[in-house]
Order: sequence, then C-alpha cells, then structure tokens
Amino acid sequence: MSARPASGYNCFMAQDDPFDDSPQQTWAAVPLFPLPNTVLFPRAVLPLHIFEERYKTMTSDALEGNRRVAMALLKPGWEKNYYQRPEIEPIVCLGEILTHELLPDGKYNFLLQGVARANIIREHAGKTYRTADLQRLPEQTVLEIDLLDQRQRLARTLGGDLSGLSGARQFTQMLSSPMGTSVVADLIAFHLLEDTTLKQELLAEPNVRGRVTRITDALESLKPLLSLGRVRFDEPNWN
Repeated sequence: MSARPASGYNCFMAQDDPFDDSPQQTWAAVPLFPLPNTVLFPRAVLPLHIFEERYKTMTSDALEGNRRVAMALLKPGWEKNYYQRPEIEPIVCLGEILTHELLPDGKYNFLLQGVARANIIREHAGKTYRTADLQRLPEQTVLEIDLLDQRQRLARTLGGDLSGLSGARQFTQMLSSPMGTSVVADLIAFHLLEDTTLKQELLAEPNVRGRVTRITDALESLKPLLSLGRVRFDEPNWN
C-alpha cells in the first residue's frame, strides 16, 4: 500500500478555506491519491505517511507546485489491479498539504486538509501517479436556520448518551460556536463514523440538509454500541 494514516502525527482542522467557493470552480491535473478505507472531508485534516515510490514522487511534485492532492476511495476489487489503474469513486475530496516532513530515507509525513468536494472530469496519463481535472461538486444551498433542528439533535446526542465518546466534548464546543452546522457535521463524519461506504455516500451527497440529517442519524445509531464496548472513550490527540 502506498501510504497509511500516520499515528503520532495528527491535527484536527485548520480554520481557513484556502480556495474560493465558486460552484463552477475547476482544478487542472490534480494528483489523485487512492486509498481503500479512507474518505477525507472538507476542513478535516488527515495525517499520512508516504512510502511507495510513485507517491513519494507525487508528494515532491505537489510540494513544488500548488500543494494540492485529491483523496479518492478505491472501489472493491482494487487489490487485483493496484499497481495499474484500479477503479475509484468519481467524487473525491480535494486537499491541500498544510505541513510536511521529509524523512532521511526519502519517505514523507504530511498533513492534508480537505478543501472541497469535487467531481473527476477526466484523468490524464504520463506520470507514474494518477492525475485528473476536477470540478467542485455543486451543492444545494441551505440557510443555517434550516439546520437548527439537526444542530440541536447533534448537541443533545453528544452531550447525552455519547458524552463519553472520543471527541464528543470538542464537537459539543463547536456546536456552541458560530461554526456552520454542515462543517461540524462533516468533521463528525470524518472522525466518528467508521462505515467507509457511508462516508463516501456522505461525501458525494449534494443535498446539505439531507447530508447533515444522515450524519445525525448515524451518530445516534452509535448509542447501542456503548454497552458492547465497541466505541472508544479515550480523548483523541487534536494537536
């Protein structure tokens, strides 16, 4: 495998969105970084350890350029064709490398912050790693007041039966801040939900209100797992 989420090299989120939010925005020849069990969301920060040669090259090229990399989810069956072009989901998360570390053996650690949901328009050949033209995924606009019920449900769930869940305190604080409900919901999906298929569906969902509702429902479904000991209670390292 080309890379893995890195332990001991973690960050929660950055505050600023580095790109504009035009619904027609496109990005040309963005490096694609496919992984089988990882779905990045806007504003979330993913720590990665890069050790495969083609992705070391990808990282070097990105750092010399605009620092953009798009995380893509490999479709089932990727193992048969991993070193060629296995199928990937058409909706990806464009990210920006925030910080990086070049190790003595040529491997990299870096933090990738999700910036935007995007459609793959076309892929390009010619490099050892995959690149594609992307377009921002259009989303249905929604007013914050229309998400008030879901925001209150999220707050009640995190402050009640799931108050001991890893990260619950931080997310409760976010819901008490001016941060947008859809932003907090995306971060909850990234950090607390484990179903990769569901997370990809949530990434690809253009209906913001529907997406927040599904995330809220999924969070509430964690309650029965508490008694089975299948939910972590340790506080995550956000730094």
